[in-house]
Amino acid sequence: MAESIVVVFIMLLLVLFLILLACKPWRFFSRSYLSLSIKDDDLERPLAQEKSDQLLNSSHEPSSNSFLESSQMQTEGRFTSHGAQSLKYKHKLPPRIPHLTQDDSLTIDIGDMGEDLLVGQTLKRPLSTSHIFEEQKHTLKKGPYRESRSRPDEVEVHRIFGDILDQGTCLSLEVIKGPACGLQCSLLSSDISKLPLTLGRVPPSNLLLKDSEVSGKHAMINWNSDKMKWELVDMGSLNGTLLNAKAIHHPDFGSRTWGEPEELLSGDIITLGTTSQIRVQITSLTESEVSFGVGIASDPMSTRRGGKKLPMEDVCYYRCPLPGIEQFGLFGICDGHGGAVAAQSVSKILPENVSTILLDSLRRERVLSRQDASDVLREAFYQTEACLNHYYEGCTATLLLIWGDGYDSFFAQCANVGDSACVMNVNGKQINMTEDHRISSYSEKQRVKEMGYPLKDEDTRLCGLNLGRMLGDKFLKEQDARFSSEPYISQVVRIGQPSGAFAILASDGLWDVISAKKASQLVLEAKETYSADRKDSAQKIAEFLLDKAKKSLTKDNTSIVYVDCDIALRTLCKYDS
Repeated sequence: MAESIVVVFIMLLLVLFLILLACKPWRFFSRSYLSLSIKDDDLERPLAQEKSDQLLNSSHEPSSNSFLESSQMQTEGRFTSHGAQSLKYKHKLPPRIPHLTQDDSLTIDIGDMGEDLLVGQTLKRPLSTSHIFEEQKHTLKKGPYRESRSRPDEVEVHRIFGDILDQGTCLSLEVIKGPACGLQCSLLSSDISKLPLTLGRVPPSNLLLKDSEVSGKHAMINWNSDKMKWELVDMGSLNGTLLNAKAIHHPDFGSRTWGEPEELLSGDIITLGTTSQIRVQITSLTESEVSFGVGIASDPMSTRRGGKKLPMEDVCYYRCPLPGIEQFGLFGICDGHGGAVAAQSVSKILPENVSTILLDSLRRERVLSRQDASDVLREAFYQTEACLNHYYEGCTATLLLIWGDGYDSFFAQCANVGDSACVMNVNGKQINMTEDHRISSYSEKQRVKEMGYPLKDEDTRLCGLNLGRMLGDKFLKEQDARFSSEPYISQVVRIGQPSGAFAILASDGLWDVISAKKASQLVLEAKETYSADRKDSAQKIAEFLLDKAKKSLTKDNTSIVYVDCDIALRTLCKYDS
């Protein structure tokens, strides 16, 4: 009998032990459970604390803002082939963050020397690849776009530091193949009024491509503010959409069902239908880039030669500030002949060469001390010419380099080959920064004459080409020693306190119909007209000049880069030496 009682008791103990294993009551006392047992009221409480240390150490997981750095890293990494390198811009955080209520606002003095915050970094914690994947696990599918679900303790961080972290990007599209070849457009991620951007054949699509293969509303590009990424989605097109030759449309063409959104990166190629291809360029915009006041406008003018198609061979670019050299910036334009490949190559290689040279601290200090960058510009042009292997294509190249002295002035110097000109206006005085290298120009005739091969006054071409200096065209240079890639280097222009200074870089499509003096006058008129719209005034001025060239019946590709130099004084002239 006693043995039976013992057996029963042991059985009861075993059953109780199994129940404990199944229920795991100790989990209610674990730290992880307690961290999850937060009241709803606590979730509604702002993250900002009396002590900034509590804010900085409150979480060990990345916030939704970690997507900013991942987006910038991917964008800039892909953009390196275009002559840029990865950038990190530092801003100063205040040592304290006061407590906020829902209706209060917070003013952050970035000038206060506190701890460094890297754009795209979640406070003091660096980004890691694993963080990106952890964040992606918390995504919800909602409508045609997926929205990131932020943890409650990250919401206020984004609100407080949104203006610092969310610098945004500039999306540039160029049609490189198809009936609308040469068509370009640019869009800022912050310009909500112009989003989303619709690609299609007929209005109300924003980017119109007159291509029978393209649907009326074919695809859409939008800025995903949660993920800090540009995304492309097919809108149920009839002939489909490809991204880098990969189909992103819905498998069932006939259903007119939208596809899934796909992230866009710089260098991507979008194919609409089978004939139209669009190149994507994404540039990270820091505060200095946005405020620099740059406008770019281009048009192939393809209908100006009796209906003959005119391919777009102009390429515009700028890097401001230069990667890792924040007191320097550059702007450039190339006009190709025989094709656009040489111009595209130069627009990537030339700024890379300038950056590489200036990354040498000795070379950089020499420029700053002498206030002259002639050697840098000349060497960059030589290196670029040596890198090119284009025998039957060439291009003009005009590059404007600017740098700040860290106080109240900055300097500008230009180098060029060909007939793409740069004009500056400082204190109302016009300054020609380039030299015309057409065979018909006096300077080129003098150069060739000094070589012992004088040209006749009526000669306007050499071996069928109207230029004496250019990059590329290796075959012509091997056949005739009179061709050259030696750049003209301008004098240094010093610009002090705000003086209404601006620069215009343009291909010959503008200068063929509008003189430098007239262009400066038009800019002064436009600055008055658009003075109230400071945010977009530079772009509107560039478009205004382009429209004037159209009305003046220009018959060549026309591209314009407009730079508001006054705004530059507040960026390049303020850097950490």
